[in-house]
Amino acid sequence: MTVTEESTSGSHFTRIGGAGAVKAAVDLFYDRVLADPELAGYFTEVDMVGQRRHLALMLTVVLGGPNEYTGRDLATAHQPLNISVAHYVKVGGHLTAVLTQLGVADDIIADVQAVLAQVQDQVVAAGQRADA
Repeated sequence: MTVTEESTSGSHFTRIGGAGAVKAAVDLFYDRVLADPELAGYFTEVDMVGQRRHLALMLTVVLGGPNEYTGRDLATAHQPLNISVAHYVKVGGHLTAVLTQLGVADDIIADVQAVLAQVQDQVVAAGQRADA
């Protein structure tokens, strides 16, 4: 499935093709992350069906779609995992690669990357954050 930019109007969510495109991106993203030996360990005890659903809901919000996310906040969900900056950057790289692979417009990818930069301190382990 290729996500194409049909118009420069509307939300990023609409521009990439809505829920189906987000699901495709999330599925490809987790396929990549779970195949990455440096990252797969974070998910050994995780319900991946639920995890994929949570990320799809969060990515939908980031892209300007409907907000139906009711899960934990980023810090509560991620701080116990002791995620390093290097691993956070690697995960962001996988997401960017998937969005690029799916043909998502550069401006949308740049906005997603900006959100990743904004929330990094909530996800990365406290001892490695810029504000720590």
